[in-house]
Amino acid sequence: MPLVKHRKVVMLGYPSVGKSSLAQQFVSGEFPTQYEPTIENTWSKTFVLGTDEFELDVVDTSGQDEYSLLPQSFIFGIHGYIVVYSVACSRSFQIASGLYRVLTDRRGKCLMPIVLVGNKIDLPAQSRQVKTEDGKKLADSWGAAFIEASAKDPDVSKQIFTKIIEEIDRVERSFSDEKSCQLM
Repeated sequence: MPLVKHRKVVMLGYPSVGKSSLAQQFVSGEFPTQYEPTIENTWSKTFVLGTDEFELDVVDTSGQDEYSLLPQSFIFGIHGYIVVYSVACSRSFQIASGLYRVLTDRRGKCLMPIVLVGNKIDLPAQSRQVKTEDGKKLADSWGAAFIEASAKDPDVSKQIFTKIIEEIDRVERSFSDEKSCQLM
C-alpha cells in the first residue's frame, strides 16, 4: 500500500465569494444554506487520486481585501493555493489579482501551485460581472489553472481540489527534474 501524501492548501479570496461553500461541498458533500462569515477553519479529507492516496488539509480563510496581510502560516508549509472570486463581483476579481501580488511578494517569484476559481456561475447570467475570458487570461498570466464553478455542484468542487493536487505534483516534479544529473 502506497504512503499517504499529506498536502496543505490555503483558500484565499474576497469575503462572500464561496470559499467555505466550496470546501464544505468537497469535504462533506453539503452546500451550506446560510452564510456565516469564516474567521479561519481547517477542513481535512483523505481521498485517492490515481494510484496515490492524499490527506488534504484545506485552510479556509476569512475574506481578504487589498489591505489584508497574509500571516506567515499562509506562506510557510503550504503546498498550494486556491484563489476564489465571484463571477458576479468585479471587486472580488480585482482582489484576487492583488492577492497573487501579495503571494509573490511574500513567497518570491517561484513556481507556485495555484488554481484560480471563478465561483457562483449558477447565478443568473445578468448578474455576471467577470467574463470567463478575463478569468482565463488572469490565470494564464500567473501560470495557474483556471476553473469556473458553482459551489452547489459537488463534481466541480471535487474537480477544483483534484486540480490543486495535480498542480502541486506538477510543480514538485519540475523541481526534481531540474535537480537530476546527467552523465556524458
